[in-house]
Amino acid sequence: MSSFFSRVRAGLAKTAAQIRERLSDLTDRVSETPTERAAAATSLSEIEEALIGADVGLPATERILAAVKQAGAAGPLRDRVGDEIKRVFAGAPPPPDNGQRPRVVLIVGVNGTGKTTSVGKLANLFKQQGQAVLICAADTFRAAAVEQLSVWADRAGVDVIRAQHGADPASVVHDAAVAAKARARDILLIDTAGRLHTRANLMSELDKIRRVVSREIPGAPHEVLLVLDATVGQNGLVQAREFMAVGGVNGLILTKLDGTAKGGVAVAIAHELKLPIRFIGVGEGIDDLVPFDADDYVNALFVDQW
Repeated sequence: MSSFFSRVRAGLAKTAAQIRERLSDLTDRVSETPTERAAAATSLSEIEEALIGADVGLPATERILAAVKQAGAAGPLRDRVGDEIKRVFAGAPPPPDNGQRPRVVLIVGVNGTGKTTSVGKLANLFKQQGQAVLICAADTFRAAAVEQLSVWADRAGVDVIRAQHGADPASVVHDAAVAAKARARDILLIDTAGRLHTRANLMSELDKIRRVVSREIPGAPHEVLLVLDATVGQNGLVQAREFMAVGGVNGLILTKLDGTAKGGVAVAIAHELKLPIRFIGVGEGIDDLVPFDADDYVNALFVDQW
C-alpha cells in the first residue's frame, strides 16, 4: 500500500464509515450470482442515500445513478459506482505543466480554510519531490499570517520573501518573482490574504497580483488554487463559483477531509464546476497534504466499503 493511499484512507475514515453504514445491506447482494447482482441494481435508493449523505450533491448523484442503471448488471455494483465517479474526475483535468520555471502557484481562499498552512505543506511536498521552492508571504494584512507561514517554511526547509506589515501585496509578489528567477527556483508559491468573494476591493487586489507576476514571469500564475474547507460541504461550491469568476481559479486544495463525513463534496465540485482537485488535506501533519488521486479516493470511499 502506498504511503499516500494509506494517508488518504485514514483521512477519509469518517466519510467512509458513513457510506459503509448506509451500504452494509448491499454487501451480500453484490458479491453473489449475476442474478443477484442484477437485482441489486434496482436497489439504488441505498446508493442514492449514501451519496447524498456524503455530500456528493444531487446533480452528481443523479449522474452516477443514471450510469449505473445504463450499465445494467455489467459487473459488481460497487465497481459501476466507482467507475462513474472516476469518469467525473476525468472530466476535470489539471492545468498542463508546460515546463516553464519558475512555475508560479497562487493560493487563494477565505479565512479559516487552512490556506496558509496548506502553503507550507505544499512547499514541503514539492521539496520532497526534488523541486526547489520559494514562498511569497503576500498576506501583509495579518502579521500573524506571515509568522505562521515562516514557521511552516522553516519546517519545510524553504525560503520566504516577506515584507513589513501593511506593505502592498503586489510589491511583495514582484520582489518574490524577481528572487525566484535569480535563485533558479522551480516553484514560487504565493500566499494571499484570506478574502470573501463579496469584498470587491480584495478581489481586485488579486487581479493586480496576477498582472504584476505575469509581467515578471510570462504566463504566470500558472495555477490559481482555491483552498476549500471540506467541512462546509456544498457551501464550498458557492465560494468556488465566485472565485472562478473573479480570481481565475483553475484548481482546488480541499482541506480538513479528516474532520468531516462530507468528503463526497469532491465529486460535486468536479461534476458541477469542472475544477480539478489538485491536493487534499487529510491531517494536521506537514506530510498530510497529498496529491489528489481519483483511484485512491474512489477506492477509499466507495469500493472498499461494500
